[in-house]
Amino acid sequence: MNTTPTAHHPVVVSQRAHRASDVQLRIADSITAFAGSMRFVYLHVLVFALWMTVLESKPWPTLTLAVSLEAIFLSTFVMIGQTRQAAFQQSKADHDFVEQEQELKTNTSLTRAIHALTVEIHEHVIQGSAPS
Repeated sequence: MNTTPTAHHPVVVSQRAHRASDVQLRIADSITAFAGSMRFVYLHVLVFALWMTVLESKPWPTLTLAVSLEAIFLSTFVMIGQTRQAAFQQSKADHDFVEQEQELKTNTSLTRAIHALTVEIHEHVIQGSAPS
């Protein structure tokens, strides 16, 4: 079994730290994780079935109101998640751009150095083989 820790992109590390430090973001993440699970679906099937069969004789007006309010809140959490994902993607793109630009500069510098050495070697070989 491999116990080597997985290295993460610096933006991932930064985003995780930011989200862990903010109580509201941790709550939103927890709600989003639960709302996107099958436990959420099963719980709702159970609650709605009980509501319609046991708790109220005419559940539709109240049930419709409750489900509508829940949909409003859940859609808000979906938008929070989408906003978070967009911010993450932008941060990662910015970081990657900076890294790629640095790599391009390094590669350009190395290419120029190789070219200069090649010219110097070529001149040395040509001058060394020319008759005196």
